[in-house]
Amino acid sequence: MKKNFRFYVALWGAKAGTILLKLLRRNATFFPGKFAITVCPDFIARIDKPKTVIAVTGTNGKTTVCNMIEDVLKDNNISFIDNKLGSNVASGVATAFIKGANLSGKTKKDMAVLEIDERSANKVYPYLTPTYLICTNLFRDSMLRNAHAEFIADILNKYIPRDTKLILNGDDLISCNIAPENNRVYFGIDRIPTDTDECHNIVQDIVVCPKCNGKLKYDFVRYHHIGRAHCEKCDFGSPKINYEVTNLDIENKKMTMNVAGKEEAYDLITDGIINIYNMVAVISLFKELGFDAEKINNSLKKQKIVETRFAVEQVKDKKIVTHLAKGMNPIACSRVFDYIKKEPGNKAVILILDDFHDAHDSSENITWHYDTDYEFLNDDSIKQVITTGVRNLDTYVRLQMAGIPKEKIVHMRDEVEAASNIKLDGIDTIFILYDIYTIHLRDAVKKEVETVINDEEKGKEWDLIWR
Repeated sequence: MKKNFRFYVALWGAKAGTILLKLLRRNATFFPGKFAITVCPDFIARIDKPKTVIAVTGTNGKTTVCNMIEDVLKDNNISFIDNKLGSNVASGVATAFIKGANLSGKTKKDMAVLEIDERSANKVYPYLTPTYLICTNLFRDSMLRNAHAEFIADILNKYIPRDTKLILNGDDLISCNIAPENNRVYFGIDRIPTDTDECHNIVQDIVVCPKCNGKLKYDFVRYHHIGRAHCEKCDFGSPKINYEVTNLDIENKKMTMNVAGKEEAYDLITDGIINIYNMVAVISLFKELGFDAEKINNSLKKQKIVETRFAVEQVKDKKIVTHLAKGMNPIACSRVFDYIKKEPGNKAVILILDDFHDAHDSSENITWHYDTDYEFLNDDSIKQVITTGVRNLDTYVRLQMAGIPKEKIVHMRDEVEAASNIKLDGIDTIFILYDIYTIHLRDAVKKEVETVINDEEKGKEWDLIWR
C-alpha cells in the first residue's frame, strides 16, 4: 500500500512524540502507535515491514515465547524490532514499526518479533501478514475479555492472513485447528509418565468432535484438553506432529526431539511443562528458519525464565519461589497449583490473585475461581495457605470447598500483614503467587517473608545464647 500525506503526518507526529516522551523521561511504548493509527487508520498497512515478521499469539505463554525468540536472535547477532516494551494490541505493534523505521517509513531491520493479543486480530491482521504465526495454546481466559477458547478460535479464523505459515501446538485440539486452509507445522510432546487416560481437571474445553458431534476418545491427557485424542466416528483427531519431543528427561534437564525422522538433543531450562511447551514452540520456529539444532540449543541453554514470571531465592534454610499466576485465568492458576503440589518438601503458599488492580478494568465476576483447580492445594505437603487482598473472603470460601482444613488457611485483606502470619516450622519452600498487576505487592510480600525468616533465625540464635 502506498504512503500518502496522512501517513507521513502520522509517522512524523509519532516520531516527534517519541522524542518528547523521552525528554520527559517517559516510556514511548503506547502513545506513538495510538497517535499514528488515530491520524491514519491503515498506518500499519502503509509502513514498510521487515522481510520476516514473526508473530506470537495464544492464551498463555506469548510473552515468554517472544522473550526466548528475542534472546536467541540476540545471541546470534541478528537485529530485529519488537513490541516487548509496548502493548500487544494494534497501537503497540504500530509503535514497534515506528521505532524501526526512518523518516520516510523505510524499515531499518530485516526481522520483527511481535506479541499479538488474540482479541486484536481484527485490528492487526487486516494490515499485517506475518511470515510465521505461533499459537501457543487456546484456553478459556478472563470472563471480561476472552470468555471461551472457541470464541477466540473463531476470531482468529476470521482474520489470520491466508499467506501466513502457522506453527501450532499439536497437543491442543482447539488451537491446532485454527485457519485450516493455511500452511502449517505442529509441535508437541509424546506421552510422558505423568500423563493420564482421563482428565483430572475441572475444565476440559473439548470433549465432543467438532465435525460429527461424536464423543472424543483421549489417547492421553496431560492437563485440561492438552493431550492426544481422536473421534471414534469420523477421521477427526490430533494431527501428525512435525516437531515432537520423544524423550523428556526433566530430572536430568534433557529432551530429545524428532525432526523429520532425526533425533535432536536439547537442554531444558525449566522443569515446568508449560514452559517446556514454550521452548518446543521456539525450537520449531528456528528449525523453520533454517537454524541447526546445535545453534538453537547453544542459545537456548543460556536463558532462564524472566524473573517477573518465575524466580527462586534462598533465604537462610528456606527457599522462596515467586511465580506468576494470572488472576481471572483458571488454567494458568491451575497449572501453578499443580506444579506446587508436585514439588518436593513441605510448602506454604501465599495467594495474591485479586483482579482488583484498577476500578475501571476490574470485574466483580468471581466464577473463574470455580473453574480453577484449588483442589491441587489440598495436599499433605502444603502446610499453610495464606490468601489476601480485596477478594480474600471469596478465595477463603473456595479453598474450603476444595477440602482444605480451616486451620491451614489464613485470610486477610492487607497483603503484607497477611504475609507476617506465615508459619515457618517444618517448611522448606514458600511460594508467592501473584497476578500481572500485583508485581509491586509481590515484592512487598516477599520482603515481609524474608523479615519473618530472618527474625526467626535471630530468635534461634538468642535461644542458644541464653541456654
